Amino acid sequence: MEQIKIPVALWPVLREAGIDPAVVLRRAGFSPAVWASGEGMATPEQIVRFWAAMDELAPDPAFALRLSRAIPPEKHHPASIAAQHARDFRDGLTRFARYKLLCCGEEIGVEEREGECRVSFEWPQIPGPLPPFFIDVVFSSTLELGRRGTRRELHPLRVELARSRVAGSHHESYYGCPVRWNAGRNLLVFRAADLDLPFATYNAELLAMLGPRLEEELARRQTVRTVSEKVKWVIARSLEKGRLDIADIAREIGLGSRTLQRRIAGEGTTFRRLVDETRRELARHYLGQPSLALGEAAFLLGYEDPNSFFRAFSRWEGRTPGAWRASRKGRRVASP
Repeated sequence: MEQIKIPVALWPVLREAGIDPAVVLRRAGFSPAVWASGEGMATPEQIVRFWAAMDELAPDPAFALRLSRAIPPEKHHPASIAAQHARDFRDGLTRFARYKLLCCGEEIGVEEREGECRVSFEWPQIPGPLPPFFIDVVFSSTLELGRRGTRRELHPLRVELARSRVAGSHHESYYGCPVRWNAGRNLLVFRAADLDLPFATYNAELLAMLGPRLEEELARRQTVRTVSEKVKWVIARSLEKGRLDIADIAREIGLGSRTLQRRIAGEGTTFRRLVDETRRELARHYLGQPSLALGEAAFLLGYEDPNSFFRAFSRWEGRTPGAWRASRKGRRVASP
């Protein structure tokens, strides 16, 4: 998974804790279009910076452990909702692991052996260690899944964390089990018998509706994308940097410049056309954000001169950016 939706359900929880979401996004290096609207897609690298910024602004060391419990279940992603209404804890963990890629990008491993169930989390797109705040959030989310479903104060057998203990942490009291610090990897370990605990929240009809949709979306995302789609995604990430060079785009995708040009030509397009298409799609998105000035949109699209953006947009849409935005605004007001 290359793009991840920013978890907007966090915003009310952060504000209640005295944290301004815009400050978090700004520190994480998101564009003004994102932190002005509170919505958008992010690369895995941006999400890591997001959680690192959350760690810096957290009111106390235990905030990450409380975060999952503070978000109402009805605000969760459909993938998590499906897991919460599974038949038992084993079924819930299985669904959680299978569908988590749809919303957060983690790969969750669930391994049963020697009377234990070992739950691990990996993020293949990210080199190096993940922020401790993020690890605490995903571990507590998994535990809260079991606690909400079973309606019990479920406790793991043990927790292993690949980091040193921080003064003031409340991990032992939250998990209700031993915590092994400086471990070789991050693991959440349950008793195998806990997996058979039935979920009081089991809802077969809801699963019958959500399951096929989630499987369809999972299959769609696992389909290999065309080279042109990959190029457009990299272009979108690179526009703010200014000058676009096909050599830089090719290097990020892992191809040589000439090879990339041949692949693009084989799909019936050109690099210049892909840049143009990407800018047009993003321009429509940016102009849909009332708080974003036209000059800011031009900068985010990689135009050094706003007039160049105005000419390009007029060519795309047959009207100026201001006129297009005004027409969209009028349409929103007129719609029921």
